[in-house]
Amino acid sequence: MVQQASVNLKTAYGNFEFAAFSDSSEDLMPHLALVNNPSPTDKPMNVRIHSECITGDLFGSCRCDCGEQLSASMDYISKNGGMVIYLRQEGRGIGIINKIKAYNQQDLGFDTAEANKNLGFEYDARMYDEAISILEYYNVTKINLLTNNPDKLEAFKQSKVEIIKRIPLEINPHSDNKKYLKTKKEFFGHLLELV
Repeated sequence: MVQQASVNLKTAYGNFEFAAFSDSSEDLMPHLALVNNPSPTDKPMNVRIHSECITGDLFGSCRCDCGEQLSASMDYISKNGGMVIYLRQEGRGIGIINKIKAYNQQDLGFDTAEANKNLGFEYDARMYDEAISILEYYNVTKINLLTNNPDKLEAFKQSKVEIIKRIPLEINPHSDNKKYLKTKKEFFGHLLELV
């Protein structure tokens, strides 16, 4: 996977280098990196690996904490430097159409893990190899990772990128996403204190 294009992008959070990564220049769904004031390569870079959530990131869905996590990450990176890697793996890797079907399952009372399984998918099919490849492209060898997800921490154990510190990224729960966050904590083992 290589960088296919990049540009300076002024956002509400500040200026970022905005880059698309893919194996093909014809790819309509490349992974993305937003880089702001990167650290020298001998110091840890603040990094958020964020999986695409169209409903939360774009439309402000109250079912999850994804949009709020992305916003908090962009704010943190703009103030402290680092990189947001945006992976195109919607719905824990099942895609937007199946995610909508999973929402229907949730409306019947199933939690997010059960909903994916009921549709014949893994509980969580996401992979983080592409994020590691993007970090390697930028010659990043040490990171401070903004995450609550133990799977992301585990993904780096066999890589050349070392996690120096985990930075918690917890969003205050509310009535619409409390069950979702409880499933994250109790089923997926996310490191959450507020739920």
